[in-house]
Parts: sequence; C-alpha cells; structure tokens
Amino acid sequence: MRETETEAGADSGSGADSGSTGKRPLGVGMVGYAFMGAAHSQGWRTVGRVFDLPVRPVLSAVCGRDGGAVRAAADRLGWAAAETDWRALIARDDVDLVDICTPGDSHAEIALAALEAGKHVLCEKPLANTVEEAEAMAEAAERARARGQVAMVGFNYRRVPALALARRMVAEGRLGALRHVRLTYLQDWLVDASFPLTWRLRKDRAGSGALGDLGAHIVDLAQYLVGEPVAGVSALTETFVRERPLLEGAPSGLTAEGGSRLGTVTVDDAAVFTARFPSGALASFEATRFAAGRKNALRLELNGSEGSLAFDLERLNELSFHDHTEPAASSGFRRILVTEPDHPYVEAWWPPGHGLGYEHTFVHQARDLLHAIATGARPEPSFADGLSVQRVLAAVEESAAKNSVYTPVLG
Repeated sequence: MRETETEAGADSGSGADSGSTGKRPLGVGMVGYAFMGAAHSQGWRTVGRVFDLPVRPVLSAVCGRDGGAVRAAADRLGWAAAETDWRALIARDDVDLVDICTPGDSHAEIALAALEAGKHVLCEKPLANTVEEAEAMAEAAERARARGQVAMVGFNYRRVPALALARRMVAEGRLGALRHVRLTYLQDWLVDASFPLTWRLRKDRAGSGALGDLGAHIVDLAQYLVGEPVAGVSALTETFVRERPLLEGAPSGLTAEGGSRLGTVTVDDAAVFTARFPSGALASFEATRFAAGRKNALRLELNGSEGSLAFDLERLNELSFHDHTEPAASSGFRRILVTEPDHPYVEAWWPPGHGLGYEHTFVHQARDLLHAIATGARPEPSFADGLSVQRVLAAVEESAAKNSVYTPVLG
C-alpha cells in the first residue's frame, strides 16, 4: 500500500463531514487526470464536506495510460487506487459512477461501455466529437435511465451561483420577453504561433477547436438561460495559424526552414455566429483562443422587454441587473453580490460577502449529480442536453463551410 493510500482512503472513504457519515457509499471511478481530472477530483473530495448529501462519494480509482503518472496522480488527487485500462476501471465492483475527463474522441466509447455495465456516468463537455456519437450516447442514457442509471454532461458554468440566479430571474419573468442574447468566450493561449500542436488542435482528437472547447459552454449557457433550444445559426470560423511545431515524439510531420517539424492544425481557432430562438430572441456568439490579453473571459448579456442581466466570469460573484420598469430618473444597472444564503448553492458556504471561485462549480456539479442519482431525477444537463449542444456545433460548422468563400468589398 502506498504511504498516501491510507490517507486517500480515509478522505474518500468518509467522503464528507458528519453530514454524510453513515450514508450509503457510492464509488467513483475517473478516467483522465489532467486539467479537468484535477478539477473534478477537487469537486469529489470537497462536496461531502460542504453539503448534506443523500449518498457518500468514495474516490475509488483513477485511470490513465501511463502507470507511473496515474499512480502519482492518484496520490496527489486523493484516489484510493490507479488503473491503466478504462475497461478495468469500469469492471471494478467498487465503481458505481464513471467520470470521463478524457479528450472527446474517447467519450462515446467509454460512456457507452459504462452505461452498458450498469454504471452512472458523468462526461465532460462537449458530449462527443460528432452528432452521431452524441445521439448514440443520448439513446443509451435514456435506456439506462429506465434501469435507474443517471448520465450527466459536465457543463460546469451552469453551477456558478450568479448564473443559476440569472436563470431563476429569467424564469420568473424579471426580464419580460427576451429580445437579445449575446455571449463571448475569449482566451489567448494560442496567440503565439510557436505553441505546439497539442491534441486540442487536432480534429480527430478534439472534434473542433475554439468552437467545441469554448463555444460549447456558451451555447449551453444560452439554451440554459433562455430555456429554449437554438433554432438556427449563421456562422464564420477561421484558423489563423495553420501549422504548428510537433510535440516531441510525434510520429509524423513536415520539415520547414531550419529543420523544424510542423504539423497541420485541423480545427478552428475562432468561431463567430448568430442565432435565433423559437421565441424570436436573437443571439450572437464569439469563441476564440486568439484574443490577446484575455485569459478566460466569458461574458454574457440578456436584454428583455422589462430588463437586462449581464455577467462576467472574471467577477463571478456578481450579476448586473437593470429593471426597466423603474422610473428612468433613478433606474440603471445595479450590482447584485451573489453571496446571500438564499442564492443558489451559497447556503452551504461562507457568510454573505465571502466569494466563491472557479473550483466551486465542480463541487456544485458533484452535489447535483449525487442528488439526481439518489432520487432518480433526470440530471441537468442530461446527455440529451449535450446532444442539443452538439447539434448546434455541427450546424455552426456546416454554416461556416458554406460561408467560407467571400468577396472583399472594395471602396
């Protein structure tokens, strides 16, 4: 037994403070342990120490292809055991839920196998690399639900308290009839043309580029906040840097000046598209990894007949609200500090005014999934919701392909 295994077992075995001690254990097995795996691990480690849960999560095993690296990750992230084959992880008797934190090209295969084996599933977004894969996953999830299994897709930004509050306010009619929805998600980590050709820049692994990585989040948020699916899109995409240095050990490439080995970028660097909702509301979306100076800038605004809401992830404990029914002489946007105990999720945390952060969205995600498992409720977002987002992403790609030829307007 590894020195830290006892500690991991104690942490994950209790899985909670006294609020969930003695509750029925639910073993979690996670596939993948990089960025998202670390974030999900934080959620699983913490959720039972904050919320009163109907079941007790146990961090049973984590899986990765490199035996040494995955064992080190198990020690670091708090998992009791390590596996190098996801099939072996699914087959474990102490794994009741499979958490998929791998690149998109493996989502469908792992999720379908886990559902067939009778496991609950949490799958990172986007649900799959293609609509066909997402359809198969949603159909399998629906069949599994009849057997008492739950399948949820990990759109964690739904769990930001301010955005959950925004959804509540829209549903309550505080904005009246929605007219405009605008969302942007801007990052800058690809601005440097010497950044290597990682899996996120390969269509066979990632499915798409900024569109699936960032655009999936804002499409889901738009449909979540509006309460309707996107009905149609018109889009443009662009790949600004079409070749990048190959990572060491990459099997193939071409030789450029100076002997550099370059590979082709096969995904989009940026996507811009407009959309319409069945109610008539118009939407605009922008997703890019080429916005210099923007690290993780997700911003949105909703405009309705009776008011507006605005949100900025860099100020994630705040929601801006304008009530257009108030007298013009004293009206305007006002800041709502979303830290009150009657705000979504906040009652379990700190006194008013003490803010939360990015990592808390994964704690909230784990909480909601565990409640869905215990009650048999349909989880949100479900695999069907993930499929809805996948269809929008595919429509954006199709529209962008049709709009790819343009004629410059000359003065």
